[in-house]
Amino acid sequence: MPSVPEEDSQAARRGYDYDSFAEAYSAENETSLLNAYYERPATLELAGDVRGRRILDAGCGSGPLFQALRERGAAVTGVDASPRMLELARRRLGAEADLRVVDLADPLPFPDGAFDDVVSSLVLHYLRDWGPTLAELRRVLRTGGRLIASVCHPLAEYCVARLAGRRPDYFATAVVTEEWSMSGQVAPVTYWHRPLHAMTDAFTAAGFRVSVIGEPQPVPAARELFPDEFPLLATAPSFLFFVLRAD
Repeated sequence: MPSVPEEDSQAARRGYDYDSFAEAYSAENETSLLNAYYERPATLELAGDVRGRRILDAGCGSGPLFQALRERGAAVTGVDASPRMLELARRRLGAEADLRVVDLADPLPFPDGAFDDVVSSLVLHYLRDWGPTLAELRRVLRTGGRLIASVCHPLAEYCVARLAGRRPDYFATAVVTEEWSMSGQVAPVTYWHRPLHAMTDAFTAAGFRVSVIGEPQPVPAARELFPDEFPLLATAPSFLFFVLRAD
């Protein structure tokens, strides 16, 4: 991985802190095309029948995916680096929900083989170094378990940058800063672009076998709800999805 200036790594850490706009992001996540009608349904479809499965929601945010998995019969534990997000999750899920403040860059507070599945919904791209995190996720999965992960699609990022007149290096692992507008609040967010081969290399180095690489489309109901945005998302991917086996 190329070296990165210290100011860039600090920006990336700030991008992983959702406390300052937790309420705005949570409200957007509930009903937006990208989250409610595209990313979350795709993740749940990849997860399939989860009845009785022990699932770690790694980067659970305010808990919409946790709730959906629990309603489908899974025993879910949620972790997130943002205490404010977890406050919102507890309001949604109740006092009995297993929710913990954990930064995914740190060791996980769970024993080996504690989970059948880990879901990581739009989280990994906030991390500069995937190695330690993936090693920990592999450790807490039982043999044969799954990591189901979604990330920003690297080629979509590249194409957007080129259309904006920039000339980024697709093959470089580099920090990206954007301004997000959510429920009337604007916030700077940083994450890491990495090419597809860097992702798959990191997965296999951590002991995972790539089972599925997915580029799903939004659910059909989104066509009428988002007539202007739907055609583009239905013909060009925004996120990339993986199912990884802990063999």
